[in-house]
Amino acid sequence: MEAVIPISFGTLYVIVNALLLLVSLILDRRKIGLATVVNLTLLGYVVEFSEELIRSILPAPTLAGRFGLLAAAIVLLCFSSAMYFNANLGVSTYDALSLIVSQRQKRVPFQWCRIISDLICVTLAAALMLLAGRNLREITAFIGPATLITATCMGPLIRFFSNRLPR
Repeated sequence: MEAVIPISFGTLYVIVNALLLLVSLILDRRKIGLATVVNLTLLGYVVEFSEELIRSILPAPTLAGRFGLLAAAIVLLCFSSAMYFNANLGVSTYDALSLIVSQRQKRVPFQWCRIISDLICVTLAAALMLLAGRNLREITAFIGPATLITATCMGPLIRFFSNRLPR
């Protein structure tokens, strides 16, 4: 599918996270640290490289293989996120927003703030695709079950691992 925004994922990731960094600096500078800078500058490009690597190793995985990769990726991502949350070296600018909201709104736990922010982002992506002239079939091919599973599982799994790792 032709890109809605004609730049690489890695570059888009840096741009969006640089904007979120400004918001995070205004709301709570304590969330910003070395891990924030590493995440902002490298993660998007690591994702691009990893996707190409996996596609070269497994060019046409079965549905079960794709599900296995999804499950492993979500667990690994949530575990690694919990590790750097607990290390107090800063968090990604995206994670910072959910953490800040959950700390300010004591009755709303992090996992729910994360689910809500993830679903807002999915909704914004769908809206952007609609504005770019994509039809519903193209949107649901891009934003499918894996996106929704990820959006609803990240917050609870990060919290699960955070509660079990030493600080």
